[in-house]
Amino acid sequence: MGNRGMEELIPLVNRLQDALSTVGQSCNLNLPQIAVVGGQSAGKSSVLENFVGRDFLPRGQGIVTRRPLILQLVSASTEYGEFLHCKGKKFTDFDEVRKEIETETQRLTGSNKGISPVPINLRIYSPHVLNLTLVDLPGITKVPVGDQPADIEYQVRDIIMQFICKDNCLVLAVTPANTDLANSDALKLAKDVDPQGQRTIGVITKLDLMDKGTDARDILENRLLPLRRGYIGVVNRSQKDINGKKDIKSALLAEKKFFLSHPAYRHMAEKMGTLHLQKVLSQQLTNHIRDTLPAFRSHLHSQLLALDKEAEEFRHYSPNDPARKTKAMLQLIQRFSVDFEKLIEGSGDKVDTDELSGGARINRIFHERFPYELVKIKCDERELRREITYAIKNIHGIRTGLFTPDMAFESIVKRQIVKLKGPCVKCVDLVVQELITTVCQCTNKLSSFPKLREETERLVTTEIREQESKCRDQILLLIDIQLAYINTNHEDFIGFNNVQQKSNHSNKKSASGLARNQGVAPPSSLIVIRKGWLTISNISIIKGGAKEYWFILTAESLSWFKDDEEKEKKYMLPLDNLKLRDVEKSFMSSKYVFAVFNTELRNVYKDYRFLELACNSQEEVDSWKASLLRAGVYPEKVTEDEQGNESAESFLLDPQLGRQVETIRNLVDSYMNIVCKTIRDLMPKAIMHLMINNVKEFIGSELLAQLYALGETSVLMDESPEQEQRREEVLRTHTALKEALAIIGDISTSTCSTPLPPPVNSSRIQACRVTSASNPTPHKKTLTAPTSSTRGPAPIAPRAPTHSGPPPSSGADGLQQPASQPGRVPPSVPRRQPPSIPAVKPH
Repeated sequence: MGNRGMEELIPLVNRLQDALSTVGQSCNLNLPQIAVVGGQSAGKSSVLENFVGRDFLPRGQGIVTRRPLILQLVSASTEYGEFLHCKGKKFTDFDEVRKEIETETQRLTGSNKGISPVPINLRIYSPHVLNLTLVDLPGITKVPVGDQPADIEYQVRDIIMQFICKDNCLVLAVTPANTDLANSDALKLAKDVDPQGQRTIGVITKLDLMDKGTDARDILENRLLPLRRGYIGVVNRSQKDINGKKDIKSALLAEKKFFLSHPAYRHMAEKMGTLHLQKVLSQQLTNHIRDTLPAFRSHLHSQLLALDKEAEEFRHYSPNDPARKTKAMLQLIQRFSVDFEKLIEGSGDKVDTDELSGGARINRIFHERFPYELVKIKCDERELRREITYAIKNIHGIRTGLFTPDMAFESIVKRQIVKLKGPCVKCVDLVVQELITTVCQCTNKLSSFPKLREETERLVTTEIREQESKCRDQILLLIDIQLAYINTNHEDFIGFNNVQQKSNHSNKKSASGLARNQGVAPPSSLIVIRKGWLTISNISIIKGGAKEYWFILTAESLSWFKDDEEKEKKYMLPLDNLKLRDVEKSFMSSKYVFAVFNTELRNVYKDYRFLELACNSQEEVDSWKASLLRAGVYPEKVTEDEQGNESAESFLLDPQLGRQVETIRNLVDSYMNIVCKTIRDLMPKAIMHLMINNVKEFIGSELLAQLYALGETSVLMDESPEQEQRREEVLRTHTALKEALAIIGDISTSTCSTPLPPPVNSSRIQACRVTSASNPTPHKKTLTAPTSSTRGPAPIAPRAPTHSGPPPSSGADGLQQPASQPGRVPPSVPRRQPPSIPAVKPH
């Protein structure tokens, strides 16, 4: 194998297998190994038994190997077996080994024909084996038998793929010689995961069972379906030999006699048989381990570094020490307080880039949701005019009023102010929900201690509810203060004398709108309020269906483009006379929709009276609505049934009443703008002061004291079963990784190895169809017929005085590779083409 360093590589991996077996699959480490793949009754188990020289594997009809068997062969002076799940127990009777495999298989899979991906680890020490690690996998099956599940084929395939898809796994594809090689399931699976053929070794069994007059010479000479590592033929014991208790030693002698006496195989007899296969596999696995060891060491290092901090914390934690429990609780609550404040203030070290959280969501409530709710009250124009009309008529009573009554104004204003209570209380409720969500998000880090988490959430939630009650009372007090005195001397109030000026201003605005429609855009049209993706969802399938566009909202228009490069404009919709309308979410759609329409019943886009715009979340819809409010597009609330026909008739019959209504409406609008502006400003301040800041202060200064006051510190700091399991797993994994790195550090990888055989090539197949069995020396001799002469030892390639390279070696097909071979870049493997002897490229 080159030197002692190479001979230690396979035992090294066996030690790593033992060191990492205690941590299961949590490390996600792929140790180098050989997986034996083949169909049912292909001879996989017989090949493994021939390696050991003992009958130790279960036999029977149908699928027998129902769990992967990781078989570690170790060369030793004594012979015995050892299971990883029975550490310390030596099995000298190999019939007991078979029974233990059957028992352990049934423990997980039951007595039926079910399978399991959990492997069984078996190590066999013997003077008759070479160091080797193989995985015996369940045989590939097509049709369920008995009570097997209907998807047994896919279950077996999944188990096989779990092993062979790893780059550190060599694939031993076992195929019977009495079946068509092109239909080999083992070769097909190997080709799927190893298209270049760098990890696949072919094994042909049952050569003695082929029909008379046929042989597998083309296959074994790597000419029919060439593999980069070639094929090796073996002859196993027949069922008759097994029933007759024919020992494996006699079977190996019979195998050797078969190859020496068969006219098609005797010229390659020394490269056939179980012993040669065992040597080749040991050499190939050793080379593979050496090649993958550096990357494997790096992977171990990265895993270890990822666990270092957590393992250090767990190592110093004593679950039964009261002092450590108290200290741990103090640290956890302090961390909880810091995390809560960072989420609210937005100063966290880790910024969530997927969604809004904490303070950002509360900010959106303050400046998007709450203003939108206020505007929905203000914009109910028809309802407002109807109320003003009735108020004026009721105040005048039986008389016909000549002047606009002040009492009507005050009455209507108070009714409008009272309506503000609903949005204000709703705003408080939304903020409370976000605070509770933020608390739960922060207590996720306390999940290791369920009692502590439960009490922390209970105490903080109780405090939030108490502060909510105080905050709600204070908010309602602000509304009552506004109701207590109507300040008509406010500097921003329009006053009766300025109502006419406002009417004139409205007329000028209309003229400005007319000029805008004629192409004269005011400066405000250049202000971009919002950009983003929206889906126009109400376009029919015939006209292209729903499609996503890039929208730009300015103070004067809503435009959309093909994409965010903003080069190809699709349409520009002026905002004049546009209103918003809520649209119920469709049962079949995952998007949230709102609509814009023209109050004059004009088409807003082509022949569509309204435009349905869809977003991915309700939060996006609310944000777009708030942006449209800033642009002057208000929601439509009142339906046609609520128009108030009587008031409409009154407007037509009494022009004086109409003027009075218009006057009161303008005055109410002016005063309500003042009130709403004040409420919009005070609401975030009041909630922040009375609720959020108080909750932060409670968490930072009183929470820990209340937890200690419960007098159950030891109970609060009881670990959850999951946390206890996690702690043990992390410490066990960390120890195993350190041990594995120490094991790898004991071996020197500066050793000589056999290079990978070159890719198969068909460029010279016609010139050397028979020479694949001869040595590729500089002067090759081509055999015209197969002979039984024994080939002499191959000469060793000379070593350059200034270069220390690897010695020559034999590939899987027996060809000696020149020393310069590893420097070549392997091309892709051609399919179904015979190989040629690789030409030596001079350096």
